[in-house]
Amino acid sequence: MKFRIGNEVNESKKSHVNHKLYEYNLRHFPEDLRGRYREVNLFLLDEGENVRGGILGEICWNWLEIHTLMIDEDIRGLGYGTKLLVEMEQVAIESECDFIKVDTLSFQALDFYQSNGYSVYGTLDNVGRDFKHFYLKKDLIRGEAL
Repeated sequence: MKFRIGNEVNESKKSHVNHKLYEYNLRHFPEDLRGRYREVNLFLLDEGENVRGGILGEICWNWLEIHTLMIDEDIRGLGYGTKLLVEMEQVAIESECDFIKVDTLSFQALDFYQSNGYSVYGTLDNVGRDFKHFYLKKDLIRGEAL
């Protein structure tokens, strides 16, 4: 049998690969965590229902992963990022997650996450040649953020 490597954007093939890994992972996770996956997207809306910010993530097994947190530049520093983060943490607590993880670049929101109780557990240097990539985590214990 011959194989080749194809390079293409193909949603069907992408879904197939993701599903096969998901099936494999399921065999290794405890029964009570199987099937625990859902997107969580919270949006900051102004009076005209315009999106001025948001936090996008997913619950996967026993954690919540934040993929994106954005606030429009003209309203940064007014506490809306913290409000979105606290709301996302509440979703994680209600969903019985053990921790939250997030990553950020050195020019983005490292101080913000650390001031909200997140701890760095890993870094990558030479990102974009001049920056660092930080990986952060916040543990949740018995329904409360630490």
